[in-house]
Amino acid sequence: MFAPDGAPEIRAGSDLAEIVAPLVELADGDIVVVTSKVVSKAEGRVRAGTREAALAEETVRVVARRGETAIVRTRHGLTMAAAGIDASNVEAGSIVLLPLDPDASARGLRTRLRQRTGRNVALIVTDTAGRAWREGQTDIAIGAAGLLVAEDYAGRLDGYGNELEVTLPAVADEIAGAAELAQGKLGGRPFAVVRGRSDLVLPTGEEGPGARSLVRADGADLFGYGAREAVVRALRAEEQDRPAFGAPAEPGELAAAIRTVVPDASVAVEAGLLIVSDGESRTVAAVAFAFGWRPVDAPGVDDLRFRPATP
Repeated sequence: MFAPDGAPEIRAGSDLAEIVAPLVELADGDIVVVTSKVVSKAEGRVRAGTREAALAEETVRVVARRGETAIVRTRHGLTMAAAGIDASNVEAGSIVLLPLDPDASARGLRTRLRQRTGRNVALIVTDTAGRAWREGQTDIAIGAAGLLVAEDYAGRLDGYGNELEVTLPAVADEIAGAAELAQGKLGGRPFAVVRGRSDLVLPTGEEGPGARSLVRADGADLFGYGAREAVVRALRAEEQDRPAFGAPAEPGELAAAIRTVVPDASVAVEAGLLIVSDGESRTVAAVAFAFGWRPVDAPGVDDLRFRPATP
C-alpha cells in the first residue's frame, strides 16, 4: 500500500480521476482508496456553518448523546459521531458533509479511472469512525465499487477441521484502515493504492454490493440505542422508537425479563399472549416495549396483556 504526494487542493467540480492518474501508475487489480473528504469537496458538499447547524438534516435518529457529543444514525445507515460532519482540513468557518451516496461516488470514480487509464481497479471511499468499547478511531469503507467487500468463510474448515459458522472478514474496512496508515491524517495524501489483493477486485462491469451491504439494518444491531437512551425510549414507548429495539423476543425471554424487574409479578403465556398480573404497569409495559411486544386492549380485565409487535 502506498499513498502518493502531489495532490492539489480539491474544489467543487474537480475531476478526481484526472488528479489521481498522473500521481501513480495503476495496474489491473489495484484497489484505489480515496478519503470521503475529497469526494465531498469535489461533489460540492462543503458549506459555511457549524456541525451543530447541519446535524439535524444529516440525522435519521440519535443513538446516544453524552454532553456535546452526539452519536447518530445517518441516512446512509452509518452510526457516527456528528453524522460524519467534519470541520478539519477545510477553510475556517466551513464544514464538509459526507457524500450523498458514497457507493455511487465510488462507481463513478472507478468508471472514470477505467476510461482514463484502461486499468480495471476497485474503488473504496473511506471515512474515520470510532468503535464501541475501544479508544481511538480508524478508517472504514463508506463507499465501494468493483470490490468483494467481505469474505464469507462460513462452511469452511479451519486447520483443526472445525467448521466456521459466522466468520465474515469485512475486507473493505480492513483495507480502509490499512490505507490510512500510508495516507496519514496530516500528510496531504488523500489517495492510496493497495496492491496484492486482486482476488478481491471484480471484473469490469461488475460493481459488487457496495459498502452499504456492510451496514446492518436498523434493529438488527444489538445496540440500537445507548444505555441511557434505551431506558428513556422504552419508558416513553413511542411507536417511532420501536424499530431500533429489533425483532420481538420469544415469550419465555420476555417473561424472564419481567420477573427479573418485577419479582412479584405473575406471568403466563396463553394463546400467543403474555398475561401479567400483580406488577407495576408502567415498568412492565416498558420492558415489553423494549422486547418488541405491544399492549392488547382487554376491556373488563385487570391484568396486562401483550402480543408481539409484528406477526
